Amino acid sequence: MSAPSVARSLSELTTLRVGGPAARLVTASSADELVEAVASADAAGEQVLLIGGGSNLLIGDQGFDGTVIQVASRGVVTESVDFCGGAEVTVQAGEPWDPFVARAVQNGWSGLEALSGIPGSCGATPIQNVGAYGQEVAETIMRVRAVERATGAAVTLDGARCGFGYRDSVFKREDAGRFVIVAVRFALRPGGSPSLRYAELAKALAGRASPSLAEVRETVIALRRGKSMVLDPSDENGHSAGSFFMNPTLDAAAFAEVRARVAAAGVLGPGEQMPRYPAGARVKLSAAWLIERAGFRKGTHEGAVGISTRHSLAIVNRGGATAAEVVAFARRVREGVLARFGIALTPEPVMVGFTAEEIAAFEPSGGSSIRP
Repeated sequence: MSAPSVARSLSELTTLRVGGPAARLVTASSADELVEAVASADAAGEQVLLIGGGSNLLIGDQGFDGTVIQVASRGVVTESVDFCGGAEVTVQAGEPWDPFVARAVQNGWSGLEALSGIPGSCGATPIQNVGAYGQEVAETIMRVRAVERATGAAVTLDGARCGFGYRDSVFKREDAGRFVIVAVRFALRPGGSPSLRYAELAKALAGRASPSLAEVRETVIALRRGKSMVLDPSDENGHSAGSFFMNPTLDAAAFAEVRARVAAAGVLGPGEQMPRYPAGARVKLSAAWLIERAGFRKGTHEGAVGISTRHSLAIVNRGGATAAEVVAFARRVREGVLARFGIALTPEPVMVGFTAEEIAAFEPSGGSSIRP
């Protein structure tokens, strides 16, 4: 474990490139070091913030008054490969996500190919139930190895215990802060067919009778790059947290209300319908479409903060932005959607180091609200 450093700007550890300093920063290079660092900070009564790839994180300008632990544990172990039953692979929490996906694809193991190009670490994927292009990690996570902070006990949580939902899990809800995830075991499918459930991906691969896992991975990365959703320092939209708002999922009554508001707003072209997708008993809407039809087109900006020129769900730091400016701009977008369509979008990044008032800036300022 690295010696603790003081007052290093946390903006260097996040893809948004905003945020103040940490009171104390350590790097944990193994599972044991990670557990030890958390236990030490807990014993000292300090706040703890774990950072992996920093891709889904918005840190306030005042920084974090506690111990920040950079999770840098590495290791990928194949537990078994059975062409009838699957490949079980255990990955340490700090292992970078996309290289792991690339390894699975190279080995001919399906189950993660549509999740290519996503920044971040493997240990963070169960927390968010990371998903894209028709796949979620909930489909392949067998179990999560963790340590309970209050007792120091090692625990194993199976997929059902993780309580996965759309961009959600128990690690974000009732068990938030309870566990330290040290490793994740995935069950992949040797020789399995790639996932082509997502319409945009299927369209991009149209004409290929049986695309390989590698072709699906290449196509997903190309689609993401076209939306500035891969890490690229040369991209003008490169400093973001990815999708800033989640796609809302609504019950039938709420969907009917939103549909009526959309019709009344006159934002539909001739023969056009609001995009919607089945989500079990609910309906999922496109947050990007709602944002654009509320008047926030791609490239809209205020000073150093704006919407990506390639994807209306990404709020980008155009250079030198502060966290306060990001929050103010995001609030403006959110309130614009609320005012026009009556739906309060839910921010996706984790907000750390903000006052209660700053967090309250994401609450509706008035009017009716349909909450996803």
